[in-house]
Amino acid sequence: MDSRFNSQDRSILSDSDNVKHIRAFAPATVANMGCGFDIMGMTLDGVGDIVSVYVKDGDGMSIRNESDAELPEDMEKNVITPALRAMIKAYGSPIQVDVVIEKKIAPGSGIGSSAASSAAAVFALNEALGRPFFPEELVEFAMEGEKLISGGTPHADNAAPAILGGVVLMRGYEPLDIVRLPVLEQFCCSVVHPAIMVSTKMAREVLPKEIPLRLAVKQWGNVGGLVAGLALGDVNLIGRAMCDVVVEPHRKRFIPGFDALREKVLAEGALAMNISGAGPSVFALSSDMETAAAVGEVMRRHFEEMDIACDVYVENISNIGARVIHG
Repeated sequence: MDSRFNSQDRSILSDSDNVKHIRAFAPATVANMGCGFDIMGMTLDGVGDIVSVYVKDGDGMSIRNESDAELPEDMEKNVITPALRAMIKAYGSPIQVDVVIEKKIAPGSGIGSSAASSAAAVFALNEALGRPFFPEELVEFAMEGEKLISGGTPHADNAAPAILGGVVLMRGYEPLDIVRLPVLEQFCCSVVHPAIMVSTKMAREVLPKEIPLRLAVKQWGNVGGLVAGLALGDVNLIGRAMCDVVVEPHRKRFIPGFDALREKVLAEGALAMNISGAGPSVFALSSDMETAAAVGEVMRRHFEEMDIACDVYVENISNIGARVIHG
């Protein structure tokens, strides 16, 4: 079935006959999921970005930040810009697009801040234009924003779940081949965002250029085990497979007391703990909300004891990605 919708069915809020206004939410995400560097990601429920897009006749773009987050004043440094430009170019007709960022995940948080902005913007514009693009095409547009923030490396492990929802696997990038995986209803995620800055570019620069075969084999086994665990609903297999032997050993230096924190959360009953995306956020997966809440408190105390402020999110894994919101 065609995943696009008839233009008569679309939800458009009109300020006037000449301006179309769409307000969209895109959720925070956890990229990599441990062993799935650049190829796996999952959607969090309840936290994300809100973006309004206004479309009218013309030829140009503007972006205004009304959120509490500090964002670049130069539009060329905003991730939304390349994402929307790619989309407008594919659309094939000049339009004036004005964007208002209303609510923003803290930049550099490691829970898909840049992807949420790009995803909300391209989703809203697609709605305003009558949904001419498939959801998978929206992911490719949003990846242009990720390319800007990561120093030239396009990846979809945040953008795909932000738009599509659920747990996703990028089987390949040339061409983009996205596979949605089952989401276990009982899965809950605890995420801690300590008040330290780790840029995506910096986090990529510490990675090795070559990987020993023995580590590659171990990582392949973990990725296969994680996908199999999700498909089979085997929580113990998922916990065993969420082990990153390639990226995490180089990035955990940015997160104070990382190994000690893992010991604490596993002792509290979490299935696994890993770095969320490029960091500094850390996520732990649990099989029920009670455990996830207790794990979140362990995370909070860990950083507070080191006098590091932090935000903690305890969320379900959501099957819903970007969507139109009203009000």
